[in-house]
Amino acid sequence: MYTLTVRDHIMIAHSFKGDPFFGPAQNMHGATFIVDATFKSDTLNAHNVVIDIGFGHKALKAVLDDVNYKNLDEEEAFAGQLTTTEFLCHYIHNGLKKKVAGYFDGQIKVTLHESHIAWASYEG
Repeated sequence: MYTLTVRDHIMIAHSFKGDPFFGPAQNMHGATFIVDATFKSDTLNAHNVVIDIGFGHKALKAVLDDVNYKNLDEEEAFAGQLTTTEFLCHYIHNGLKKKVAGYFDGQIKVTLHESHIAWASYEG
């Protein structure tokens, strides 16, 4: 299995209003995530790469631009959702999959690093 990973980051605000499970995170707070997108393929393409690094990074950035510097509580796309780290991994994965469709058909893994001690991923 070949892999290529590109990295970017986002800064968001959100809350987990009314859900005591989240303790103080029920309140509005900010998060800065380091975002890794790993492209996986059993084979290399005709250019001997998994995916062009520039294309992969541009696609990731385009998806992240939709949420970067946003209050997710105010975004229609997230109405009624708890925008957990795991949920955001899946959201970014789906957006990235659409951006690279027709160009890349392997697996994609999105990892959001919430801090140096905690991160979450979604792979599909």
